[in-house]
Amino acid sequence: MREHKPVDPRAKYQRVVLKLSGEVLRGGKTGDPIDAVTLEKVCKQVQEIHDLGVQVCVIIGGGNIFRGLNGVQRGVDRTTGDYMGMLATVINGLALMDCLEKLGVNTRVQSAIPMNQIAEPFILRRAMRHLEKGRVVIFVAGTGNPYFSTDTTAALRASELHADIILKATKVDGVYDKDPKKYPDAVRFETLTFIEALKQRLNVMDSTAFSLCMDNNVPILVFDLGDEHAIRKAITGEKIGTLVKN
Repeated sequence: MREHKPVDPRAKYQRVVLKLSGEVLRGGKTGDPIDAVTLEKVCKQVQEIHDLGVQVCVIIGGGNIFRGLNGVQRGVDRTTGDYMGMLATVINGLALMDCLEKLGVNTRVQSAIPMNQIAEPFILRRAMRHLEKGRVVIFVAGTGNPYFSTDTTAALRASELHADIILKATKVDGVYDKDPKKYPDAVRFETLTFIEALKQRLNVMDSTAFSLCMDNNVPILVFDLGDEHAIRKAITGEKIGTLVKN
């Protein structure tokens, strides 16, 4: 694979951080934590933007397997629960890696918690080199610290890697002024500033992640992953979701 593959002129961004919740891998009909058909659909979307020459980093959550905050409700200590959640992200990251490589996409998994037999340690310069060589880099185990979400990991890695944007793929087609599932008159925003989102207390990301993005001028695009070409549309600048920026 040659280095510095030229970016397709249709692509608006050169280096992106794709934030996926673990829930996007859950099967609708089967209910499996990782549904094979759903996993392949997600990976094909990643392959599609990779083929445009875009440098892609993926942050995957673990909520489809275990979520630290939910563990607290079952009597699990918060710190222990968060580490359990980090391990869940490793499982999801390996599933993404396996599927992407079967699609012919060179991939590396980097973990914030050392586990040398299954993933590289997170090393910033090495991650940069992988991206320059055209590899997709999947970051797992969050930041390696309890009390920090994978949203914060996405904001941190995007800042460190000087990514052009965070693509936050969800099950909602953008940011609304109120919960669209509860209120049929909810209004979706096309664009927002960080300050507007803060003033209106809109739930774009958790507060730590949001502050990192605002301070380091990293825009966030929130969109629905349901469309099978949603990520490509986001990359090529089609009107999709809600863009939050300074």
